[in-house]
Amino acid sequence: MSESRIHCAALGAKIMSADEAAALIPSGVNVGMSGFTGSGYPKAVPAALARRIEAENARGQRFRIGVWTGASTAPELDGALAKVDGIEMRLPYQSDPVCRERINAGEMEYIDIHLSHVAQFVWFGFLGKLDVAVVEVAGILPDGRLIPSSSVGNNKTWLEQADKVILEVNSWQNSRLEGMHDIYYGTQLPPHRKPIPLVGAADRIGEPYLRCDPGKVIAVVETHSPDRNSAFSAPDENSRRIAGHILEFLQHEVKKGRLPADLLPLQSGVGNIANAVMAGLNEGPFENLTAYTEVLQDGMLEMIKSGKLAHASATAFSLSNEALAELNADLDRYRERIVLRPQEISNHPEVIRRLGVIAMNGLIEADIYGNVNSTHVMGSKIMNGIGGSGDFARNAYLSIFMTPSQAKGGAISCIVPMVSHVDHTEHDVQVLVTEQGLADLRGLSPRQRAKVVIDNCAHPDFRPALRDYHERALAHGPGRHTPHLLGEVFDWHLRALRGERM
Repeated sequence: MSESRIHCAALGAKIMSADEAAALIPSGVNVGMSGFTGSGYPKAVPAALARRIEAENARGQRFRIGVWTGASTAPELDGALAKVDGIEMRLPYQSDPVCRERINAGEMEYIDIHLSHVAQFVWFGFLGKLDVAVVEVAGILPDGRLIPSSSVGNNKTWLEQADKVILEVNSWQNSRLEGMHDIYYGTQLPPHRKPIPLVGAADRIGEPYLRCDPGKVIAVVETHSPDRNSAFSAPDENSRRIAGHILEFLQHEVKKGRLPADLLPLQSGVGNIANAVMAGLNEGPFENLTAYTEVLQDGMLEMIKSGKLAHASATAFSLSNEALAELNADLDRYRERIVLRPQEISNHPEVIRRLGVIAMNGLIEADIYGNVNSTHVMGSKIMNGIGGSGDFARNAYLSIFMTPSQAKGGAISCIVPMVSHVDHTEHDVQVLVTEQGLADLRGLSPRQRAKVVIDNCAHPDFRPALRDYHERALAHGPGRHTPHLLGEVFDWHLRALRGERM
């Protein structure tokens, strides 16, 4: 353990072990935990709580809690608690395989919710009482203010709304993160809301520290544990082709005068395709770019390093070990170009629309009319959750969704007659991209969109069947505006469920 980062005497008096802190969390409560895409989550207390729950269950005492976070966390939190059946309700986003299994088995309740809605729903009282907050920080100042960690997420709301607070002070986090954050305390409840005074991605409208009433803090735990830093795969051919289509489209938009030469602020979802797009932009013709996104990944960090990206706003990091080493090696310079905000600001519809964000997100499947499913496999099995994609898609200047055209070795088409679950309606989807091509859906009727999606985005192996379906729906469907054959619209999914090729 390195030198203590707890410089407040009142909170220093509350230092205890993770097991002692976990013993202060009773069964049946709602716990708001820090963490967003594997960054800034508490490492020690959840693991200790899982051990306690396992022991209680062994004695026949059922012990479960509600777990609220910013987004996904890590096996030490979600996985550990799910493994011992310790989670009654989970929200708003998860990516843990044990959680996913329990949710899809009906053994854990799960609320999938837009990330921008979480903080305000807690303030509104829509989700019930928040009993305890467990929040990781990088340090505590003498006056009790908290240095945020590698993610901000919903931490501001957790600290304000929870009756009791447990702090994990993680000395593994780089102390030079101090000053990178911008915590805005100007939000209010209706009818007293005011415009958020943010007009540029680099603007700072708050303060660099989190506030917390010291009287609510019941425990302080010192840790020295790393974030879950996941490696990204090198861009494959499909990812490079998708990136190429998007770059060509953006250049076309600039030529048409619909985008400025330095584009508009970029938002990018998490994953290998998103990183491939960033790599393409890093090699492309655009200069002096900005980003207003929720997660800063390897690709954006590389763009800042190269000078292509002047500023980036996010709520969390999601970096590989190599990118993290790069960040730490030159953190003073990166701190001048990166700002981490609460997710209620990073994902705020008002700000996204004002800035004119270019939103680029992944999907599970899209249909021929432009509806997108980004959360469910075969209509009823949750994958991770909607995350922030809806916040950006609904309010972006340009809403782009991207995916390979097929999955499972070609057994499944990612372009289908009708999506089995709708997260983003055709009204929020402007552009679809696969390795096959790009479909610009702006200004097109449903029947026109179907032709463009099939011709440009579907894999050649599935195009004939999609055209056949659409032509028969045009001839025999109950309506001609958005033609469907209701008796067979999900036949593709039913074949896949039988283990057959779509």
